Amino acid sequence: MSHRSLPAFFYGTLLALTLYFANADAEELQPAADDGNFSFMQLLADHDLHDTADEHWNAYGQATYISSWKPAFPAQYTNLNGTPHSLLPNAERSFTGTVTAYFGLKAWQGGEIYLAPEMISELPLSDLKGLGGSIQNFELQKSGSVSATWYKSRFYLKQTFNLGGDNHAVSSGPLQLAGNADSRRLVITGGNLSILDIFDKNSYAADLRQQFLNMAFLTNAAYDFAADARGYSVGLAAEYYFDDWTFRLGRFATPQNPNDLPLDFRMFKYYGDQMEIEHRHSLFKQPGAVRLLAYRNRERMGRWDEAIAAYQANSAQNAANCTSFYYDSTNSSAPDLCWVRKANIKTGIGINLEQQLIDGVGVFLRGMVSDGKTEVYSYTSADRSLSFGSLIGGDSWGRHYDALGVAYACSWISAGHAEYLRLGGVDGFIGDGNLRYRPEQVVDIYYKLRLLPSAWMTLDYQHIANPAYNADRGPVDVYGVRAHFEF
Repeated sequence: MSHRSLPAFFYGTLLALTLYFANADAEELQPAADDGNFSFMQLLADHDLHDTADEHWNAYGQATYISSWKPAFPAQYTNLNGTPHSLLPNAERSFTGTVTAYFGLKAWQGGEIYLAPEMISELPLSDLKGLGGSIQNFELQKSGSVSATWYKSRFYLKQTFNLGGDNHAVSSGPLQLAGNADSRRLVITGGNLSILDIFDKNSYAADLRQQFLNMAFLTNAAYDFAADARGYSVGLAAEYYFDDWTFRLGRFATPQNPNDLPLDFRMFKYYGDQMEIEHRHSLFKQPGAVRLLAYRNRERMGRWDEAIAAYQANSAQNAANCTSFYYDSTNSSAPDLCWVRKANIKTGIGINLEQQLIDGVGVFLRGMVSDGKTEVYSYTSADRSLSFGSLIGGDSWGRHYDALGVAYACSWISAGHAEYLRLGGVDGFIGDGNLRYRPEQVVDIYYKLRLLPSAWMTLDYQHIANPAYNADRGPVDVYGVRAHFEF
């Protein structure tokens, strides 16, 4: 399928599904829950073919199409001296289309198996180069193409050991079987999944298929969590719930090379460890949560200072002469990480806050500091990050299922990282050939309109200042449209 036909394919699929459900019997499609959304499982339940209160299996799906456009922006230089990672200053269009199926099966008491095959087609801005911590579309993958690609995003086992306390109902949903769980329990999850399925969750900035589009709000931009080029890994995590507290630990496989697809399964030699403590609370009778997150990665990666020192000691150790894993730079006067990659440690610590203010209105804040000594291995080009914003439900203007979101994010890089880029070096996403350093900032504003049960259209605007931390380039405006369907 050509990239020209893909937008029509996704819009056509969405339109066909929307028309089908619009013309179906309205009474049959009315779910028992009060969320007002259609689901295949609820349709079965309405015909007494499925118990959505105590499930032995379930199946869900989603389809999302995101189109982004940026007009031309000012830039004093682009890809200077053969350093190839600038955001192009001319007008560009980008799109992603994804389709995901979610299957859950209760294998035994407390044991659940989940599988999620997924498809993506994408066309990024500037070959996904030139933005640090604020990539405009969270769906973009480092290994994607305009041709539709199917892969297994998740295939894992979750085992729950109930240990007492208050018993509460667990609702049916994607990657979640309905049933009951104790407020005190141990949950072990192992297999192929995303670290973000377990760690650094947030009610107002995490489900970006329904919320903000910019990747700065998916998690902390400086959280270099272990993941392949699609954002997934293989590993093991444990969660201990004790009433309002949760303690999480996890170890996951890292890629064989930075920002690459194959994973290295030597998990006692190279690994990504994370620990999180969460406390849920009520403030003025409104729910909220505080989470503290720390990570420690051991990976074969390069340090900024060592790459600079290697080039200064021997100018032949430049970017253009690399023969091992590198980013296709032809800049013979720049340092490169390929000369100094070895086993190194990378650490970071962050905070994640969420608080409902009144019904339908909530705020969030995330912040993280990573050590900034080594290259970005799996996530975005950021060493420190801060994001905050608000999500407002549409009740105030009579549109219960609509939402308005406004958020700001700022990312920084370390002094060593900035000097490496100033000298013409590149990392996984950025490198203009020179650098007049400033923090990269983004404002993301969206309005989500529910068209029909389980069908939404979102309009999004982003203003990005100092793309790739470079005051010589930008600012950049990005306009986006998202169509999202769940079933």
